[in-house]
Amino acid sequence: MISSLRGTVLHAGIDSVVLEVAGVGYAVSVPPDVARTAHIGGELLLFTHLVVREDALSLFGFASRDELEVFGTLLGVNGVGPRSALGILSTLTIDQIAEAVADEADAPFRKVSGIGPKTAKLIVVQLQGKLQPSEAAPIASAPAGVQEQVVQALAGLGWPERTAADAVETVSAEASDADRGSVQALLRLTLAALGPAQAGGARV
Repeated sequence: MISSLRGTVLHAGIDSVVLEVAGVGYAVSVPPDVARTAHIGGELLLFTHLVVREDALSLFGFASRDELEVFGTLLGVNGVGPRSALGILSTLTIDQIAEAVADEADAPFRKVSGIGPKTAKLIVVQLQGKLQPSEAAPIASAPAGVQEQVVQALAGLGWPERTAADAVETVSAEASDADRGSVQALLRLTLAALGPAQAGGARV
């Protein structure tokens, strides 16, 4: 099982990257926000899930372990394949997924391309009780730990650690309590603040 990859970005598409690790190029499907921040020649760390089928081996990668865990949980829902699970995590944050399940609301899932009404309802029903608080809820008691995880994730995406730490601190000061306590939310906000153009210029 390939659980993570750290390597040099050889190619970055809309929703995929190619990482060179020890001379081998791995094609990995990723959420669009990860693909946007990947820059050719930069280092990237991905937490991965290997899907094994008779005719293919497919890798799906995420910037955080939380996303990877929720991806695996979504694959346990009848009718949700890896592409659909990736689509959900590309459209909704972990918090939004958890809130929709808790509220028994299937509308957010129906907005995801490829997810029909029946599958959306199955997601809500079959995910009940399966999302742990650490995956979806703010961790108000440990904001420093959340910030550290986000800094590590940004470093894995190729940002200098000091730049990442400064950005996370700035974004945290302006974020809501819920966003400050969520690795997923804080990571997305910090990536938006840093911007893809700066990512390309972060390395010389």
